Amino acid sequence: MDEPTWTMGVEEEYLLVERSTGALITKQPSGLLEKIENLRYGLVARELFSSQIEIGTGVCKTLQELRADLGLLRVAVAEAAAEYDLAPIAASSHPVARWLQQQYSDSERHQALAEDLQGVTRRLLVSGMHVHVGIEDPDLRIDLMDQVSYFLPHLLSLSTSSPFWEGRDTGLKSYRMSVLETLPRTGLPERFESWSEFRRHIDVLVTAGVIEDPSMVWWHIRPSERYPTVEMRVADLPTRIEDTIALAAMYVCLLRMLWRLKTENRRWRSYANFLIAENLWRAQRYGTEGELLDLGTGSLVPFVDLLEEMIELVMPDAQALGCVSEIEHTRVICQRGTSSDRQRAVYQQAVADGASHDEALRAVIDALVSDTLAHPASP
Repeated sequence: MDEPTWTMGVEEEYLLVERSTGALITKQPSGLLEKIENLRYGLVARELFSSQIEIGTGVCKTLQELRADLGLLRVAVAEAAAEYDLAPIAASSHPVARWLQQQYSDSERHQALAEDLQGVTRRLLVSGMHVHVGIEDPDLRIDLMDQVSYFLPHLLSLSTSSPFWEGRDTGLKSYRMSVLETLPRTGLPERFESWSEFRRHIDVLVTAGVIEDPSMVWWHIRPSERYPTVEMRVADLPTRIEDTIALAAMYVCLLRMLWRLKTENRRWRSYANFLIAENLWRAQRYGTEGELLDLGTGSLVPFVDLLEEMIELVMPDAQALGCVSEIEHTRVICQRGTSSDRQRAVYQQAVADGASHDEALRAVIDALVSDTLAHPASP
């Protein structure tokens, strides 16, 4: 069996805030997208709301190349936004923004989506991070998508960045997941035996005119319509760039590990979606601080212990792909917390220092701006 290329790319969706107030903008300045494109080549696009902007890296052959590409794009967005006294934040929710005050972008596709889904789209003021991994064989894409679904809760746990919603602490590490649940064609993917079976089911909706193409199926993981990739979509948007790269590294290494098992005539055991969904809920609620079900043993296990098992599982693949340090950085995420943990810590410290509720939330926004633009050395 020929080994896939394991090329990769990342898409991130930023929220644009006013530097002076920390408020989420309601209308994107004219010419902002063009300024970003002039500063750095890459995918730059409008999102559902005018306050959002999406970037996408090129097709990268290594994690180091991916990090460089993503870093340049973050800088380009920040520099262009600064000309309008704005700043991007990489987080899956804005701590205080109210979705009823937001305006849709003038993208024709998003306008059509809003018309189709009506009130469901109004609450979709959330951002995500998507990772594409190149796998040329379409049947292999379907097979590995099925197997790697087991690990989606683990990837979500490492990425959480949406604890606040409309000025309150939701008690969840990823409130974004609750918002997405209102959409049709979301959640865990069905299991298919082949690419042709997947297309046969998708074509039912396309032929009936329900959807235009498979890109309107918003599963937590899916075969991409535009590229020969398996696209991981379950993750919140990590605020720190090094966390994004660690998540991408873990995802591609998990796929390679499963491919490696396949070459040895082995495979990861399949479990019912409702069991994996239970782990998704636990990841959404507790993040790295909680426990997930080890479905092999049928017991709850601290996430930090499961992470060590994952690192051991993928270490041969991390060595083959040259991303051992990126994989080991996932331990750092557990030790110092995700963006959700950082946001809560900033809020609690501000309150302890005498800040009001609104002042503490402003401190959270300031921290998000700072962490989004920070570019530490590679892990």
